[in-house]
Amino acid sequence: MEWLSWLNEAMAYIEEHLCGELKVEKLAQIARCSSYHFQRMFSYLADIPLSEYIRRRKMTLAAVDLQRGAKVIDVALKYGYDSPTAFNRAFQSVHGVSPSDARKNGVVLKAYPPISFRITIKGVSEMNYRIEKKGAFRIVGVKEHYTGGSDESFAKVPLFWQRANAEGITKKLYSMINREPHGIMGVCTWTSKQELDYYIAVAGDGEVLEGMHEFTIPECTWAIFECVGPMPEAIQNLYKRIISEWLPSSGYVYANAPDIELYFDGDMDSEDYRCEVWVPVEKK
Repeated sequence: MEWLSWLNEAMAYIEEHLCGELKVEKLAQIARCSSYHFQRMFSYLADIPLSEYIRRRKMTLAAVDLQRGAKVIDVALKYGYDSPTAFNRAFQSVHGVSPSDARKNGVVLKAYPPISFRITIKGVSEMNYRIEKKGAFRIVGVKEHYTGGSDESFAKVPLFWQRANAEGITKKLYSMINREPHGIMGVCTWTSKQELDYYIAVAGDGEVLEGMHEFTIPECTWAIFECVGPMPEAIQNLYKRIISEWLPSSGYVYANAPDIELYFDGDMDSEDYRCEVWVPVEKK
């Protein structure tokens, strides 16, 4: 599985550069995908954000250095912390003790080993999907801009949806749909490096109302998965299965286009609620 090999190459690169500058763009390049898709894949597979994993690995090695007698300031600089205060805060968040206390006899520290991925294709339950090539189409809706990469978006996007529902925006968007796909979409687009725009939008050719924005989804081949169950648990579980079970053996890799979540009208808390996940793909 080439995809799995690329992902583990990225993990090896992290280990080799924990004392230097680690850029998500470089890791994504190694894994042959966009920065957004790399961070998203990692979070679903490892059950931890990429930035937190890197911090834990650095603090694991920092603890070893401190117990070997290294000075706190030297260790802080080694792992990229210009401020001893910032290093102390990061160290305590992982180990629960200060760097100076790490040298004490009998102190309990935590170790987070490096991750390597071995995917087992379980196939416990079926996954309904179809492959479709679609031309470019225009979406119109509201958007938020995030500067903290996928970690920030994972935390803030659900709140964005809550506000859109409470303010009646999603209801208004339903009335603006005048072409396929007939549903409300959650669309994430990278603007540069760690910055991204997230749209709650619909496909339509009408006027862009005040406070709304437009975006053109590029022509792309999509793997479109049916998702059944209450939100958001069902769609989160589906994403994890797509990445860990379907993608490695599919003959496809991520294409350079947004992920799309397509929501239909209905009770999102119902066990029978149905929506779709559109994953941009291309042949290896």
